[in-house]
Amino acid sequence: MRKALIVWGGWPGHDPDLCASMIRGWLKAEGFDVRIETTTEAFGDPKIHDLSLIIPIYTMSKIEKADALNLCAAVRSGVGLAGHHGGMCDAFRDSVDYQFMCGGQWVAHPGNIIDYKVDVTKPDDPIMKGLKSFEHRSEQYYMHIDPAIEVLATTTFTGDHAPWIDGVVMPVVWKKQYGAGRVFYSSLGHRAYELDVPEIRTLMTRGMLWAARE
Repeated sequence: MRKALIVWGGWPGHDPDLCASMIRGWLKAEGFDVRIETTTEAFGDPKIHDLSLIIPIYTMSKIEKADALNLCAAVRSGVGLAGHHGGMCDAFRDSVDYQFMCGGQWVAHPGNIIDYKVDVTKPDDPIMKGLKSFEHRSEQYYMHIDPAIEVLATTTFTGDHAPWIDGVVMPVVWKKQYGAGRVFYSSLGHRAYELDVPEIRTLMTRGMLWAARE
């Protein structure tokens, strides 16, 4: 049985406890043995190197360098990493090691909660297969991005809330390699209820399964 670790905490505005519970249910339905922890010290445990998948849900906050380096080493060795929104890519802003692994870092959401479109850019990828571009109402994440990521979906900024970014096309969903490990990320899911949007639930579930080590 594949084993997964969910570590939740940090800023409560992203419903980390509810997100952890939902994702735990999805993974258990896929046959995973899932453990939940609530402190960043869990990332420093040598036993995480034996896992199939790690899910961070820890917006902002800080992580000790040794714990971040152990997490990075585990993923480089083949453990999968997957996550969403600020729980993964606005976590541990002081850790460039962590950001290098994830492939991107949140910097702004102009207009806060707005209507925008998510454009599927790789419809033939197994994670996105059968999914159509869709409208969504939430935070539209503007991010600093690693050019090495493989982009699966994007969004285009209108400039209504920040005129100088009018027309900017920003990755929303991506995957990448980090050493022997697979990394999956979706910037969707500001609140837990958004994870139940059919397109978001589908791509998240598939992305986690893709990232998980066999």
